[in-house]
Amino acid sequence: MDETIQFQMGFPSGAVANCLSTYNMNNLDRFFMTGSKGWMEMKPSTGYGPIEGRTHKGELDQPHVTHQTLQMDGMAELIFEGKQPIVPVDGEEGVKDMKIIDAIFKAAKTGDKVEINL
Repeated sequence: MDETIQFQMGFPSGAVANCLSTYNMNNLDRFFMTGSKGWMEMKPSTGYGPIEGRTHKGELDQPHVTHQTLQMDGMAELIFEGKQPIVPVDGEEGVKDMKIIDAIFKAAKTGDKVEINL
């Protein structure tokens, strides 16, 4: 696993994502998105504490939820109550993730764009 990697993803709609993933740089827990109708930011965006956000319309006011608790409760419901998961747990999402990661590394190695069919 690389300590830090920066990459860009293009989408059929024309949207472009500029991404950075790191295990070394502090204070980068941020998500920013801009578009033709406005912008939004979350900082911190993926930590365990409260997530703070704002948009071109103002501050976001969302309750703090411990996502690990929700995840464990959801897993218990699958096991004990026979509920069906919202996202299938058949491994397909993980396969998609690996295809994206492989394409990022291939693009970094060759310097070329790499198309992905998910």
